[in-house]
Amino acid sequence: MTTKVAVITGASQGIGRSTAIRLARDFDSIVLVARNRANLDETASMVGKAGAKTLAIDIDLARSDAAQKVVDDARAAFGRIDAVLNIAGAVPQIDLFDMTDEQWDAGLALKLHGARRLTVAAWPSLKETSGSVVLMSGNSALFPKAPYAAVGTINAAIVALAKAFSDRGIADGVQVNSVLPGPVMTGRRRSYLEHWAPLHDMTVEEATARFPVEAGIARYGTPEEIAELMAFLVSPAAKWMTGSTLRMDGGEVKSI
Repeated sequence: MTTKVAVITGASQGIGRSTAIRLARDFDSIVLVARNRANLDETASMVGKAGAKTLAIDIDLARSDAAQKVVDDARAAFGRIDAVLNIAGAVPQIDLFDMTDEQWDAGLALKLHGARRLTVAAWPSLKETSGSVVLMSGNSALFPKAPYAAVGTINAAIVALAKAFSDRGIADGVQVNSVLPGPVMTGRRRSYLEHWAPLHDMTVEEATARFPVEAGIARYGTPEEIAELMAFLVSPAAKWMTGSTLRMDGGEVKSI
């Protein structure tokens, strides 16, 4: 019996964790990658209960040697790779004129270059299995603004990178797409709201209620909803979809 193996980065929390749990229904083995070992072990336990084997790798994908180690460990444990879901990479929301070179470099190193290196390292394995790649971007790629310039800039670069990979993938039999989530209520977003609210003389509850209104949406999304989209993109049902950028944002983007 052929097994299917997915590699998921950013798997210690939020959308990455929810995606790993969701993919346990469709994949026999899940390779979980993140920096926080304790949180990663919690995810591994959840994925195991959902029915998949796991390999947890605590590593910083900003390191230039990390991607190849992930691929080598995944192949050593399970023999193949069928899907790579690049979800890791929080970028600080700092104003355009306040961000230092070091902060720009940190965002680029993990979210952009980490995803690029892992996809390149996994590519020979994905060619063997006619596999799939998903790169996580975000709606700010479509409307970068000064208060979160790095987020928008790096997310736009992710979309372009995915498009370039998909072009190569047509010849190599590897499917590549990108996903643009809108405002999703994760632990990281809750922490941001807890920090932001007192700076603007608001309670956390008031700040939490304000953001969907300003975004023109009915509510925040959930990590589980994004996970369902990720699962679809690496399923047989989406096999002819490549080079696409899919938004799931509750209607935040108003343009056609």
